[in-house]
Amino acid sequence: MPLFAAQSRAELRRLYVQAWRKHRAGQPLEPLERQLAEVIEQHPEYVRLIEAGDSALEGDFVALGGAENPFLHMGLHLALRELVSTDRPAGVAAIHRALCARFGERHRAEHAMLEPLAETLWQAQSHGEAPDERRLLERLERLLAADGGHA
Repeated sequence: MPLFAAQSRAELRRLYVQAWRKHRAGQPLEPLERQLAEVIEQHPEYVRLIEAGDSALEGDFVALGGAENPFLHMGLHLALRELVSTDRPAGVAAIHRALCARFGERHRAEHAMLEPLAETLWQAQSHGEAPDERRLLERLERLLAADGGHA
């Protein structure tokens, strides 16, 4: 099932829970499940929530209250990886490679790139428009220009 084919928040979250259960049981994973399990594995702080099963499906995460939405965070990782794999917008893969080299690992590079991606998606949603790829690329390019590798 494609990630965004889920009909509800609970169904989307259920994909994470099911992928993680299969991963932990050593069962074969579909490509999307493998991606989900990898992102969860890179976020051990979310494992307890994912392993809680149904209670993970119902939780509300209010950014203003300081609680990060783990599903949004992991979803941004997946979205970013898709952008990098397709190099859309053109140049995002090169920025990713450069940041991976700067930070010495993919996960830290992705974390640096998540904020510009989230900002771009938020603006698009709040204006009822498609994400502005040019603006996203500009925001990501600023990460490369950041002094001393502190993106």
